[in-house]
Amino acid sequence: MASTVSARKRIRQNETHRARNRWRMRQLRDAVKDVREKILHGSADEAKTSYQNACSIIDRVAGKGIIHKNTAARTKSRLNARLRAKKG
Repeated sequence: MASTVSARKRIRQNETHRARNRWRMRQLRDAVKDVREKILHGSADEAKTSYQNACSIIDRVAGKGIIHKNTAARTKSRLNARLRAKKG
């Protein structure tokens, strides 16, 4: 266990940040799943709306540094490719 005051505070901060990051990642995964589900079983308009929502969440998570910016771009690109394939 940490002995200094600053180390104890750091442990508390790490727990808070970890909980918040896990929540954001859960949001991201749920948004991506929703887009894929709408592409398979929903209408094109529903899929597009869901994709826009997911892109917003992906950008927000990447901006916070929880995922890498290239991972965010790759995820958005793959979702968009699936969306265009459904329309075409």
